[in-house]
Amino acid sequence: MNRLFKTSLMIAAMLPAIAGAAPMSGDKEITLGGAGSSDKDFDDTVFSVQGSWGQYLSESSLWGVRQTINARDSEGESVKFDGSTRVFYDYHFGTGKARPFIGASVGGVYGDRVDETFMAGPEIGFKYWIQDKTFITAMAEYQFLFKSGSDAQDRYDDGVFLYSIGIGFNY
Repeated sequence: MNRLFKTSLMIAAMLPAIAGAAPMSGDKEITLGGAGSSDKDFDDTVFSVQGSWGQYLSESSLWGVRQTINARDSEGESVKFDGSTRVFYDYHFGTGKARPFIGASVGGVYGDRVDETFMAGPEIGFKYWIQDKTFITAMAEYQFLFKSGSDAQDRYDDGVFLYSIGIGFNY
């Protein structure tokens, strides 16, 4: 009986370490990432910040809202801001600390330097849990812009790739 108790206690103590990295249905997550670039004289500088909020529908399925804000500072001009807001769905593979994912997003693009329009596209990424509820993430998105549903088919080949890296938290 004493041996059974000790074995049960040891297994119970190890379960959080085994299952800690995999979010469960109903868990939420937030992410924050950023990027920037400048020319060699720092006359033209761009900063980008991206954040998201999501909720797991299952251990593998996540839906949420993603926001990106870009600021461009060019010499002789005032700072210009652009942004995009989109709804996304991602499917995660595996259950360990390292989990690749694929998904899609749809939303809108707006700001000082762009025509306000719709955007959509696929995305692919990777998350690695460095602690039970903390992970790093990297993602690539393909976004194409369109004004209407019929315009979407014609514009799919004229998209852009966006890359991001960041940190995320489950709660």
